[in-house]
Amino acid sequence: MKTLPWRDFLALTVSVAVVGLGLGATLPLTALTLDQRGLGNHIVGLMTALGAVGILAVVPFVARWVTRFGPRSSMIAAVVIAALTTVLMQTSSNLIFWGILRFIFGAALGVLFTVGEAWVNKLAPDGARGRVLALYATTFTLFQLIGPALVALLAGRIAWPFAACGALFLLSIPGLALMSNRSHLIGDEHAAKWKIVGPRMPVIILGTAFFALFDALALSLLPLFGMRHGIPLEQALLSATVMLIGNTTLQFPLGWLADRIGRARVHLGCGLVACLLLPLMPLAVSLPWLWWVLLYVLGGTAGGIYVLALVACGDRFSGQRLVAATAIINATWGVSGSGGPLLTGALMESIHVNALVVVLWLGAAIFVASLLWERRPAFIAKIMARP
Repeated sequence: MKTLPWRDFLALTVSVAVVGLGLGATLPLTALTLDQRGLGNHIVGLMTALGAVGILAVVPFVARWVTRFGPRSSMIAAVVIAALTTVLMQTSSNLIFWGILRFIFGAALGVLFTVGEAWVNKLAPDGARGRVLALYATTFTLFQLIGPALVALLAGRIAWPFAACGALFLLSIPGLALMSNRSHLIGDEHAAKWKIVGPRMPVIILGTAFFALFDALALSLLPLFGMRHGIPLEQALLSATVMLIGNTTLQFPLGWLADRIGRARVHLGCGLVACLLLPLMPLAVSLPWLWWVLLYVLGGTAGGIYVLALVACGDRFSGQRLVAATAIINATWGVSGSGGPLLTGALMESIHVNALVVVLWLGAAIFVASLLWERRPAFIAKIMARP
């Protein structure tokens, strides 16, 4: 039976998690800075969207770069670029310049996430894939959740916040340096296989799309949602942190449960819980105890939808097709993470701040519908088998 190579797994997981720390600080810092300059939610959504467009733009080229330079070198170069673009945001307040930097920043993250997710899925033993990927995601989110709290703690107390956030990314390089740079871990260019794996991925794609939307809105527009409903700045920033805490603490239990009773059942349960709880957000925002509990559970269930999409990817594909499927996941992240914040920010600005909830609920509902549609043959077979 395949065993988990702990050295590579730990080096990869901790390195990508440190990137999550920088990401978790950079997104809310950008939103807060733009809001303090008097710019609307649509501008915040646009900046978030440009980062996701960068992820989308770079995905078709990742395999080629990895084949030429190796996975370790590709990830280190991406970290350096992410750090540099974040630091450069400190040097100007020009929106066009910021937009270009956010696009490049997103492209760097596209390389990191495509290589990292394909690699950890390949390392995971089949019988423990839910727990291994949950541990990977939990570690990433554990670091990411510190980001908004760090911004809240240091708000107004540090002279160069973007430069400080940029420096955080560089802390991942020592861990990456421990990893192998053998290009065969990732494989050759895979664009030609997208048409083969794509038809087997509708639930994976829609689950990824929902969580990409959820993650981007939680880190960028959720604090503004809270402030528009009367929550103080510090509590609004901590709202994203509470969601990430739910994501962090519930992923391993959900992964363990998926390994025990089946991924599809847990996947469906997460989607249904999200559909039930999201409409309560406008009510809960005025009741602190309910607000924090709701955010905690929503963060866990939304994160579970994404982690179990990765598990499904590893269950269904291997080798080059696994890399192709991972690239599709990241392309999906780019599309949803770019269009979602842009649309949501505009709707919040032009219609009502509660448009945030409507957009998230629609995403969750579409995911649940797709999973039920995929499971319909098994459901019909059970009915037909009854005496």
